[in-house]
Amino acid sequence: MAKNQKGIAYLSLLFAVALGGMALAGSGVVWQIEVRREKEKQLLFAGEQYRQAIASYYERSPDTPQYPAKLEDLLLDRRFPMPVRHLRRLYPEPMMADGQWHLIRQQDRIVGVASRSTEVPIKVGGFPEAQSEFEGARQYAHWQFIARPSGGRQPVNKTGDAPDR
Repeated sequence: MAKNQKGIAYLSLLFAVALGGMALAGSGVVWQIEVRREKEKQLLFAGEQYRQAIASYYERSPDTPQYPAKLEDLLLDRRFPMPVRHLRRLYPEPMMADGQWHLIRQQDRIVGVASRSTEVPIKVGGFPEAQSEFEGARQYAHWQFIARPSGGRQPVNKTGDAPDR
């Protein structure tokens, strides 16, 4: 009888370990999705910061309106007697390990930024009006943060395709 009880205890222990493993695997999947959702929020925030900073750089041009040649120009705009800051700091692109943005250019000037990630977004709807063009995007690379100067002119035509690499 003691032999029989040892077998049941062993099977119970194996069953408990298997259940624990499944619970850990399930929580790992949930954690992974939550991390990705947080990165999406960071991408939307940073991209919007760049969009606004690029528009500010363009609108506040002292002479002929122009876009920045490099992202660093947004940190310290030396076109003025007292340098102007359009962006507080350079934000890394959260979806890519290297943190590098795809720069959307027009005539060698930066008019916007986009992710280089080809992953499918978790968020596909419910965007604020400023980001309504992201609705139904098939890749993070389709989330293009292009400056919209108050002059009303859109700097580049949007096709909905991935930006040129």
